[in-house]
Amino acid sequence: MPVPIPRQRVIPAVENGHDGGAAPRTDRPTGPPTDTTRDTAPRGTTGPQTEPATTAEQTTTDATGAPRTTGGPDGTDRTGATSGPAAPTAAEAAETLARIAAGSAAHPGSGPASTALTLLVIEDDPAGSLNIPSLLDSAELTVRVRTARNLTEAERLLTDDVHCILLDLALPAPGPRPAETEDGTEDELAVLRHVLRLAPRHAVLALTGAENSARGPEAVRVGAQDFLYRDELDGRLLSRAVRYAVERKRADHAQRQLTESRLRAQENARLERGLLPTPLLEGAPLRFAARYRPGRSRALLGGDFYDTVRTADGTVHAMIGDVCGHGPDEAALGVELRIAWRALTFAGLCGDQLLSTLQKVLENERSDDEIFATLCTVDISPDGRSAGLCLAGHPSPLIARQGHLAELLPYDDNGPALGLLPQARWPRRQVELGRSWSLMLYTDGLIEGRIGAGNQRLGQDGMVSLVRGLLGQGLRGDALLEAAMTEVRALNGGELTDDVAVLLLDRMVPTTR
Repeated sequence: MPVPIPRQRVIPAVENGHDGGAAPRTDRPTGPPTDTTRDTAPRGTTGPQTEPATTAEQTTTDATGAPRTTGGPDGTDRTGATSGPAAPTAAEAAETLARIAAGSAAHPGSGPASTALTLLVIEDDPAGSLNIPSLLDSAELTVRVRTARNLTEAERLLTDDVHCILLDLALPAPGPRPAETEDGTEDELAVLRHVLRLAPRHAVLALTGAENSARGPEAVRVGAQDFLYRDELDGRLLSRAVRYAVERKRADHAQRQLTESRLRAQENARLERGLLPTPLLEGAPLRFAARYRPGRSRALLGGDFYDTVRTADGTVHAMIGDVCGHGPDEAALGVELRIAWRALTFAGLCGDQLLSTLQKVLENERSDDEIFATLCTVDISPDGRSAGLCLAGHPSPLIARQGHLAELLPYDDNGPALGLLPQARWPRRQVELGRSWSLMLYTDGLIEGRIGAGNQRLGQDGMVSLVRGLLGQGLRGDALLEAAMTEVRALNGGELTDDVAVLLLDRMVPTTR
């Protein structure tokens, strides 16, 4: 049994038709209603009230200006031709927004490329004084209008193709009791707050009377894009207000997304910066310097990792490593290995025992069985003259002893990278450092940069020659690392694509006479 609708007024729904000027029909079949939208009469006129509609119907204007009704129960229009879609597609909506941004809305009869804005009017006007179709027709704005008399109807008609909402602030607030503010007075904007919660992504225009002039600006403060006075409403004003509201909502949404993106980037930067190591060398007669540059764009943390600590017996332990890959998962695994190394070092482990335990950590934490990590560990004796060296598939450190040319430490007895062989062993080799020295640990990102326009790589030999030249210029510590990084980038012809980590420990003992 059809449910009667107490009031049927004009449904402002104007879109481009292509039926060749079929005349309108007023006969309607009976049946349960599925929409509360209202039909428009031809341009410039207001149609009489009719009996309840049986289905969601819309009147469209064809190229000759004659209206036709679509949305019959059999899926055809009243002229017998198959009707087009009642609402714009996603592509049409995107094209409409582009037209709005360019300041050129589509006009009726402008051809197949024309699209329509959809305006949802939420108002209860028994006198019929608010004639939206006439206003829009006078402004020559191609628009499809849906009308709801209350918030329940509005919620049903508020689909994704609606671009703007025109809300009468005089509507009663939802709920059995009037909404109240914090001071106990009645909330005059309760209906607006409800609509904003209901449609957070839609542009909203507030409609009020001139006698309530203070309510309009307050509506904008609460969240509406603009407000209009009922008595001053005309087609040109409404057309401009709809365009402005839609564009402002789009700009607000873009700005909000940009702000959220910046906040996320700042939060990620703080998180990544907090994961970088702080050397614990209190009491050690050594100078520490480091440089770190991830290969990932807009990142502070890569798959390379390093750390330096001094244990209670005075031994200084240094480590540098590289997880294969450049993504956030590899960066997270590098942090886990660094923290595990620090904990195991303070627990007294070193050499093969420490690396075997780190391999177990890697095997349990990696996301893929193919992931491995190279590692170099150095434990410097309390007197600073000797060190134990363990290499797990990692390049050998560079040492510059006082009075000698810089060179690489021995690469013999190098073990495999962590995660490759389950029963691997990593021998610890004892090396002599001397009285005064500089020890540089690095990842392969420093030596894999290209030289010039060809495919030749810098390599370890090239890095040794480069560092020798910089040491000859008297550079030490931070200045040495900064100059080395700058020159490597210059030889590469730009930024390096791989993660780069470099750690430098200096022990300078004044000569006695």
